[in-house]
Amino acid sequence: MKPQIQRPTGAFVAASWAALLVGAVTYLVGLWNARMALNEKGYYLTILMYGLFAAVSLQKSVRDRLEGIPVTGLYFGLCWISLGLSVLLLAVGLWNAELAGSEKGFYAMSFLLALFGAVAVQKNVRDIAAAGPQAVPEPTSE
Repeated sequence: MKPQIQRPTGAFVAASWAALLVGAVTYLVGLWNARMALNEKGYYLTILMYGLFAAVSLQKSVRDRLEGIPVTGLYFGLCWISLGLSVLLLAVGLWNAELAGSEKGFYAMSFLLALFGAVAVQKNVRDIAAAGPQAVPEPTSE
């Protein structure tokens, strides 16, 4: 028996998209304005893209397992490793970067906000699709 999926509220959908966009755009704007070599910027950009993909893939795998859709242990493990690796790579990069502490915190927090937003948006997209079309109330004539 499939669990009943409730449609997420409009406020939660908007907050999820806002978290994803604010996190990713803030990270990218900070990266654009950073005084670092182009290869360093590429490293941080790649970590953001890798982290977002890993977070969405892990959320999908967890959800698939909950709904009884088969997910191999190997893929599930790779999702966890990828997410952990992206966070670790960011932490190592920031630890060794010649940036002020506030800049390091800025990148870490915007990265984590973007990851949270990506997971929440993926969840909402899946919940909305599973809930089916929204019923439109019929007008009453009074």
